[in-house]
Amino acid sequence: MASLFQRIGVIAGDIKLAHSVFALPFAVLGAVMALAPSTNESADLIGGIDGGAFVPTVAEASSNGSVVLVLSLVVVAMVAARTAAMLANRLLDRSIDARNPRTKSRAIPSGRLSTRDAVVSFVVACGVFVLVCVLFGVLRGNWWPSILALPVLGWITLYGLFKRFTWACHLWLGASLAMSVPAAALALDPASLAHAAPWWLALAVLTWVAGFDVIYALQDIEVDRAEGLQSVPARFGWSGALWASRLLHVVSVAALVLAWWSDPRLGVPFAAAIVVAALLLLIEHATVRRWGTTRMALTFFTLNGCVSILLGAAGVIGIVLSSA
Repeated sequence: MASLFQRIGVIAGDIKLAHSVFALPFAVLGAVMALAPSTNESADLIGGIDGGAFVPTVAEASSNGSVVLVLSLVVVAMVAARTAAMLANRLLDRSIDARNPRTKSRAIPSGRLSTRDAVVSFVVACGVFVLVCVLFGVLRGNWWPSILALPVLGWITLYGLFKRFTWACHLWLGASLAMSVPAAALALDPASLAHAAPWWLALAVLTWVAGFDVIYALQDIEVDRAEGLQSVPARFGWSGALWASRLLHVVSVAALVLAWWSDPRLGVPFAAAIVVAALLLLIEHATVRRWGTTRMALTFFTLNGCVSILLGAAGVIGIVLSSA
């Protein structure tokens, strides 16, 4: 038992479980947005769809204990999916990581975690994700999560291969995290995806993640070139990568504004959060320009963690207040 907990601790540390904070707040926001679909017809992608098939308002949902269970399932599914994706990445890249001075201390290359244990843990994480998806069908009669579970797992675990072929791998990673928004909404109420706001929010997450992943990849620009791996820094150089990241983050902020415009329930809290998030992204880019990759803990984790928590919390607060 002690050995089991030790392996779990090694895995959690190696895959940076705390980095779940990047997508988790947006998944929760996507779920909450689905609890009370917008009545603003201009925000609809498809007219004539009744968005209240599951839970009509957040206020009514809060009086029903089942919403706590459903949101808990969303969180478990999100963490399990990310764990599976990260383990797949570690397994696919274990040889490359062993040759990279920055990553050779990771669990598998260093021998702290065997390949066999990593594979077993990957299978378990996939199993938990699929089980949670099935529970949405059993508990709520919504079988869409079950139908899409394996395709989603396939998509999010292929990043390690995709970067071997194209520098657009950053967009692939961004899409992997971005799908947490429509996936959570779909799990609670498929009809909620007839509205534009979840899709604008997903685009914001996609370009935001891709933008900071480009910055993160600056650390390995020489290794990527030596290994024949594709990344924006390896393909376009330091300056080109920074401009690509800036452009992606401009698109992300614009998409956040469109999400806010499409869903009036997000209100003032989300509008204020967009302004602060934009300022945090400016600080991120100023930090990279001034200090390069020497302050990656700040530019990668701290600032982006604040962005996700701030936007997710503000969006939930806005919707709850508007539905009270």
